[in-house]
Amino acid sequence: MFVGDSLSKNHWLSLLCMIHSSVPSASYVVKINGATGMTTYTFTDYEAKVIYHHSLYFVDIVKEKIGRVMKLDSITSGKHWLDVDYLVFNTWHWWSRRGPTQPFDFIQDGDQVYKDMDRVVAFGKAIDTWGRWVDDNIDPLKSKVFFQGISPTHYNGTSWGEPNAQACIGQKEPFHGSTYPGTTPMALAVLKKELKTIKKPVTLLDITNLSLLRKDGHPSRYGLGKLSGRDCSHWCLAGVPDTWNVLLYNLMFSKNQL
Repeated sequence: MFVGDSLSKNHWLSLLCMIHSSVPSASYVVKINGATGMTTYTFTDYEAKVIYHHSLYFVDIVKEKIGRVMKLDSITSGKHWLDVDYLVFNTWHWWSRRGPTQPFDFIQDGDQVYKDMDRVVAFGKAIDTWGRWVDDNIDPLKSKVFFQGISPTHYNGTSWGEPNAQACIGQKEPFHGSTYPGTTPMALAVLKKELKTIKKPVTLLDITNLSLLRKDGHPSRYGLGKLSGRDCSHWCLAGVPDTWNVLLYNLMFSKNQL
């Protein structure tokens, strides 16, 4: 099961395409549950399910009298994550979202309600809550837990040495070299710090640095917004998420992960 935002969906779709490429004649059934935000592909010949659960922040957003409140210390959707063999979590893409598309009006931390707060700090608190959920609910003998890591964007050409670049538009080659000159996403350090506090095994699929090198791997003007937009956040398929899945596959069946 992949749990997270549209980048989790990117990752999930990549795996589905890879499975179909391997067994193109395999029978499958698709079930979409709009109420829970879950989409399930069941490969009936193999009795295997590959599930995507749309969850932007993990933590709850509740409608109250004052408006929509994000509760940093509450996760009720975790009931959908129980008794799953492999769980791959991801969140960060929406944490900096503001304006009309922001799906909450207030942030609650404990007993305090704020109109807004530092989003990196809020992200860290949500990951802490999620980590406590893992410790309270996961049996490592039955479920393996992964965190997808922080997927980078390529909107600022200065970060790879092309200050005149129009984000990722027109990029046809990866960055040459193994060390990206720009900075890593600020959420990555927060994530790694919080993962160290979790007592149950959680494996970080650390895809940030390898993905930073692929400034050419985004849909750019052919993604969100069609030709008028520039999507330098998501990834083309086939493409970078396929590499994430090759790494994930090896970690899933590595004996030292449990």
